Amino acid sequence: MATPRGTRRWELLVCAFVGHVTFEPDDEPLAKRLHGTTGVGEVWRCLRCGDFALGPAHGTGHPDEAPQIVRGKALRQRLIVRFLAVERLIRAVLLALAAWGVWTFRNAQVSLQAAFDRDLPLLRASGIRVDQMTVVHSLEKALAAAPSTLALIVVGLAAYALLELVEAVGLWLEQRWGEYLAVVATSVFLPLEIYDLTNGVTVTRVLAFTINVAAIVYLLFSKRLFGLRGGRAAYDAERRGEQLLDLERAAAPGH
Repeated sequence: MATPRGTRRWELLVCAFVGHVTFEPDDEPLAKRLHGTTGVGEVWRCLRCGDFALGPAHGTGHPDEAPQIVRGKALRQRLIVRFLAVERLIRAVLLALAAWGVWTFRNAQVSLQAAFDRDLPLLRASGIRVDQMTVVHSLEKALAAAPSTLALIVVGLAAYALLELVEAVGLWLEQRWGEYLAVVATSVFLPLEIYDLTNGVTVTRVLAFTINVAAIVYLLFSKRLFGLRGGRAAYDAERRGEQLLDLERAAAPGH
C-alpha cells in the first residue's frame, strides 16, 4: 500500500530536486507491484516517494541489490542532522573570523573604531559606531592582554573552529563518529554556556544553549547512540524496515 501523500511531503520535495529512483527486481510478483503501464509508456514506483515515474527502471537485479534509499523517518532525521551540520559550519566560520581578528589586531595601537574607519569606508559612511557594540568592547579588552595571552586566545579559537568544522563534516556525511563527536563536544562546553547565562541572560546565549541541548537529546535518541533504544543494531533495522522494496515484498502474494 502506498504511503499517504501528506505523510511523504519531504520525500516528494527531495525527489523534485534530485529526481526519482526506480528499480526493477527480478522477483516477478514484486515487480508487478512496482510496475505499471500508461498511454505514454511504462512507469515504475519511485523507491523514495512512492509515486510512479515514467520510463524504464534505473536499475535491475535481485531485490537485495536495490539501492538503499533514505525515506520516512530516516529522511527527516537526515534533514535535521544536516541543519545541525550547517549550524556547526557557521560557528566554525565565526570562530575562525574571531581568531583572525585577534591575530590581525594584536599589535594595533589604535582603537577598533579607528581601524574600521580606516579599512572599511562603507562602514564609516553608514555612521555605524562599532565602538558602541558589546562584542567590540569585549574584543578590545581581549586585545589589551599580553601578547602571550593573545597567542593562546588565537590558538584556542582556531582549535574550537576546527572542532566545529570536523563536527559539521561528520554530521553532514551522517558518519557515526560525527554524531558521537557532536554529542561529546557539545556536552563538554555546556558548563561554560551555563556559566555565561549566570553572568547575564541574552537572546543569543539562550538560543545557543537551547540549540545545543536539543541537539544532544535529539542525536542521542534518534540515532540511538551509546546503546540507547537498542543501539546501532536497532537503528539499522529501523532504517531497513522503511525501505519501499522491503515493504512491498512483505505485502506481495506468497510472502
